[in-house]
Amino acid sequence: MTIVSCCLRIAVWTALLLGPLQAARAEEPFVHALAWGAKPAYGPDFKHFGYVNPTAPRGGVLSLDGFGSFDKLNPFTLKGLVAAGVGPLLFDTLTEQSDDEPFSVYGLLAQSMHFAPDGLSITFKLDPRATFSDGSPVLAADVKHSFDMLMSKQGHPRFKNLYGDVKSVSLPDERTIRFEFKRKNHELHMILGSMPVFSRKWGAGKAFDQIIQDVPIASGPYALEKVDWGKSIAYKRRADYWANDLPVRRGMFNFDRIQYTYFKDEVARLEGFKAGQFDWIAENSAKNWARGHVGPKYRSGEIRKEEFAHSNSAGIQGFAMNTRRALFADRRVRLALAQAFDFEWMNRQVFYGQYARSPSYFTNSEMQARGRPGPDELALLEPLRDKLLPEVFNDAPDPPDTVAPATLRDNLRRALALLREAGWTVADDGLLRNAKGEPFAFEVLSYSKALERIAVPWVRNLEKMGIQARLRVTDPVLFQKRLDEFDFDVTVVSMPASQTPGNELLERFSSASADEKGSDNAPGIKDPAVDALMKSLLASGSRDELVAASRALDRVLRHGWYLVPHFYAPRHRVAHRDVLAHPSVLPKYYTAPMWALKTWWRVPEGTAQRVGAPGSVAVPATTAPTPAGAR
Repeated sequence: MTIVSCCLRIAVWTALLLGPLQAARAEEPFVHALAWGAKPAYGPDFKHFGYVNPTAPRGGVLSLDGFGSFDKLNPFTLKGLVAAGVGPLLFDTLTEQSDDEPFSVYGLLAQSMHFAPDGLSITFKLDPRATFSDGSPVLAADVKHSFDMLMSKQGHPRFKNLYGDVKSVSLPDERTIRFEFKRKNHELHMILGSMPVFSRKWGAGKAFDQIIQDVPIASGPYALEKVDWGKSIAYKRRADYWANDLPVRRGMFNFDRIQYTYFKDEVARLEGFKAGQFDWIAENSAKNWARGHVGPKYRSGEIRKEEFAHSNSAGIQGFAMNTRRALFADRRVRLALAQAFDFEWMNRQVFYGQYARSPSYFTNSEMQARGRPGPDELALLEPLRDKLLPEVFNDAPDPPDTVAPATLRDNLRRALALLREAGWTVADDGLLRNAKGEPFAFEVLSYSKALERIAVPWVRNLEKMGIQARLRVTDPVLFQKRLDEFDFDVTVVSMPASQTPGNELLERFSSASADEKGSDNAPGIKDPAVDALMKSLLASGSRDELVAASRALDRVLRHGWYLVPHFYAPRHRVAHRDVLAHPSVLPKYYTAPMWALKTWWRVPEGTAQRVGAPGSVAVPATTAPTPAGAR
């Protein structure tokens, strides 16, 4: 047999063997949407999401507020403060997440997508109509470039946690991109759809972290109009926006112009709103809501106060104790500090009774651990028994309270007993000291004086045990720098939870993220059991498995007492001028600022709404709860 005939025969057999495989791959079903553990609620022929007004009038200006300052237009790097609105207004993503479903995504830049049956890859086909703000087409090479930059050393560390299980990226053609995975990850194929995409031309070849004030070249609905660094920024809706008529964009981004004015403190912010310097505010202060948002304009209806229900998982907010500091390394010490937080007194005397305590890292969701672990949780916890506290197998702990017959005095006695076990005793001078005579003293770091309403009562209770705690309020820029460097003793953190917990947990709780500057792991959690449970969570293949893994993780984290838990509430609290309107149907899972950006509109002149107009959800301020993070 000649070499030529041998090669021909090999080619024939190769064609026979690979032909069916290639044909099968060519016929792989590409779909318009994906849903985690369910079927997408909207079919391939849907016209718009149910929570938008598809005939909303377009035009006018939306004026919003910013806080502190800003110095960059690149939201994907660690250093600096990005301007408000840059991400959602300038950058489109491969898919759009529905606010009506726990976790469903629909094609945006990606016209269709295919998730491999083995769970080890996802392929996106780009919409041929998609263009960047400079008129150039959005191609697969731009998507790959965006991914490479986000995953580079110059990108923010969070992206390595989000996309770390991607093994390789390939481009079958100029508008198709395939992501191959290292292992099965229960939501990686979904969160890749939320990846922002920008042009290869952005920054003209600079190192990614040197693209700072270069105007982004992206495909979003708005373009940058004007910027006054650190003070204000304005965006203009693109007349040539490619996705105007897509179902995932119909009824959205209705303002011709969106502008942000920055304020240095919350007093100036509230007064600026009342004076008409901006149109819409999500109020996070119970005091401001009850006593600040009052006056003739409110009584006449020129300014409207509304509260909007939602079904969001509340996550957790609290005082994070930096376990990288020796002072907070002992779990008994952390539990003792939690005993001194008298939520019931604070809620009654300071917050108008508007809050409920946050008991869980997944508060207000089915992921919250309750009682003793069930069989599904035990299946995950038993193999880790040698790494876990015995208490983990008992009831899930709730925050200390002062609900009768419990009292603050009882809690402080328990706290002092825990501190004695950890080597701290009250000395003759009334201060708590260790065996070396060092006082128990620390700083509570914040960027807002509004924290005083939470911190001062706690600090006062700590003083009763001989602990010296002081509140340090710094400017937002320095605060963020210290947070990124983990240069703090205690600070307030907010950890919102999604309806389908996943990769974001790696940045918050994994051992790897504890030493990664800029990560969300403020407490510095390093626990092999937590790492193992997150691995199980990310490998879950059904909703039941996800719930079991989340509850087991929640149970272990709560027994670690890394936070002094604060509070939450199931409503968004918004004040706005009556020239603004919103859809009468609310989404289920949403943040108020993003909802306003996407779905609100300006009422045509002469038809402004007044109090009681259709679509309002008015609730008396003295009885309504408020969102997590409020004061």
